[in-house]
Amino acid sequence: MRRKDERMKFTKMHGLGNDYVYLDCFAEPPGVADLPALARQISDRHRGVGGDGLILMRPSQGADLRMEMYNADGGRAQMCGNGIRCVARYAWERGLTKANPMVIETDAGLRVAEVKPPDSGACSVTVVMGTPKFHPAALPARFAGERIDKAEFEVRGRLLRVSCVSLGNPHAVVFVKDFAEIDVERDGPALENHPIFPDRINVHFARVDGPGAITMKSWERGSGVTQACGTGACAAGILAETHMPVRVHLPGGRLLVDWVQPAGASEPPHTELLKLAGRVGALEKDVVLMTGPAEFVFEGEWNPS
Repeated sequence: MRRKDERMKFTKMHGLGNDYVYLDCFAEPPGVADLPALARQISDRHRGVGGDGLILMRPSQGADLRMEMYNADGGRAQMCGNGIRCVARYAWERGLTKANPMVIETDAGLRVAEVKPPDSGACSVTVVMGTPKFHPAALPARFAGERIDKAEFEVRGRLLRVSCVSLGNPHAVVFVKDFAEIDVERDGPALENHPIFPDRINVHFARVDGPGAITMKSWERGSGVTQACGTGACAAGILAETHMPVRVHLPGGRLLVDWVQPAGASEPPHTELLKLAGRVGALEKDVVLMTGPAEFVFEGEWNPS
């Protein structure tokens, strides 16, 4: 165990401004028993390092590495699209694995990621995000029916048309014609905590801009307003009823989302990625692919209180 006065090394990374504090548990275990408390302390933007949460990279018995994450409020999260891209880049560049594409174990199951080596500081990571689950039980949600599709929910005294899907973690998407129609900081938490969602839900407001293009703003469960949400972008992209792939424009930048039905896992340009996903059981009849950047910010040391 780490001495009380012994400092813990960390790395700050972000995907489109969705920033997390990362701990390399291959190098040293965190030595902290209360990880939710650590997540709250280190994520504090005034008294801590600052971030949307805490992500630990651990050894895995069945994958190249394991990703364990906590939101800024200390709540455990199953998956994070922007976070897993950063995990993949860190693992590849820092030698945690020699595999590329690689298999990453998460609380939502196995995910497969491929890093395109940096070019002048830029880095692109593609992740097989799994098969979308539309049944309310996958969220979970107290809702009769096979899926929540443009269902009317009362939120702050008015009706919002809500569609839901799980990509390892749950998402509610409201499509709008004009963002002036909504207040993300008030409508977001109201829908997140709607009684129909017993475990709360991530909330996104999206606008279809044209064929294959949408704009989205997010309120994330346990973190609030964020610059980007990778799994949320995937959710909005597949619910938008537009051409694939979809360019999802977020406050922090752009992600590319594709929803494919792999025919023998051989479609370029992601042939090896999909073949690996098939070998490890992470490939079903249809899967969502997400591509976007992953960036290092800085490194430091933290003295847990």
